[in-house]
Amino acid sequence: MRLGLAALLCFFSLSWPSECAPPTCYSRALGLSKEIMTLLDKIHTYHRTKPCAEILPTIFLDVHNSCVTAKLRDFLYVVLNHPNQYCKDRPRMVLLKRKIQNLYTIITRICYRDLVFFTDDCVAIDTGHSSPHYAEDRLQLLQEER
Repeated sequence: MRLGLAALLCFFSLSWPSECAPPTCYSRALGLSKEIMTLLDKIHTYHRTKPCAEILPTIFLDVHNSCVTAKLRDFLYVVLNHPNQYCKDRPRMVLLKRKIQNLYTIITRICYRDLVFFTDDCVAIDTGHSSPHYAEDRLQLLQEER
């Protein structure tokens, strides 16, 4: 009896830390955008792909920004039509292309209407700096304080 109880306890202790829920559209889009940003950082710093990264536009992915779909589409166009064939064949560039295509597909087709966009600040995707947009009542309070 004790051996069975110990085996059952051991089984549950090993299976407890695993994830129980499947990934959602939101979690997959968020994770993939982080993977793309990490990969872009590697491409910009690695000596073999640094010349390839010179033509890539600057992008800071935020799945909460409604401009992300247009920026991803433009970025994907640049990656697909890279003028240097050497760069097109680099494994990291091929992986970047696949990940961007997957994220674009997830956002525009698979998770269509599931993602909630909090901002529409297109400049934030280019620069990485989000400028706060105050609601009308908050703006009125700021003006009254002055």
